[in-house]
Amino acid sequence: MSRASFEDSRLPVSAVLERIVDEIDSEYITLRDLMNRMGEQGLLLLCGLLSLPFMFPVSIPGVSTVFGAGIILIAYAITINRMPWVPNFVADRRLDTQKLTAALQRGIGVLRRVDNFLKPRLQMLTDGALVNRVNGLALMLCGLLLIMPLGLIPFSNTLPAVAILMLSCGISQRDGILIILGYVAMAATILYFAALASLAYAAGKPLLGG
Repeated sequence: MSRASFEDSRLPVSAVLERIVDEIDSEYITLRDLMNRMGEQGLLLLCGLLSLPFMFPVSIPGVSTVFGAGIILIAYAITINRMPWVPNFVADRRLDTQKLTAALQRGIGVLRRVDNFLKPRLQMLTDGALVNRVNGLALMLCGLLLIMPLGLIPFSNTLPAVAILMLSCGISQRDGILIILGYVAMAATILYFAALASLAYAAGKPLLGG
């Protein structure tokens, strides 16, 4: 695998992602198509793009598995500073373009309202090999949380998606404040899942003779 250079994005996040969505003109789209459209410099923003469908209650079969796996692999590539390798069964899974772009457009509408908030600050949280690895590992963890089979439970996809969006945009825009908010969202996701597990255990304990 070749080395990847993850440079600052000079355009507003919403403008970059909107351009990609507007170029989708086929009935189906794959993760490979999205990666090719984003290019090497767009890998971080691709993570943000992949998180957008989970900001709203929309049913697109297979999206959390495919996009979650894509985020994990891209985040791993960011961690080791290499271009990502994605297995064919993930990269070539066809998704309904009409449903997907509708969800993406709604997410981009939200991003337009926060673009003015994004700017380089607290860059000690975005610069350096060690920081890059830590942030990449955090993205990987959020991808794992997103891919967990809890889609029918409220906020189980939304919380990790918010963390992914904040982390990916924060890293690409060199915005340490947004990265902090991403870590807060990740911690909230972990606490929420832990509470769900505790409730499930308490509910099932009588059945186990506890």
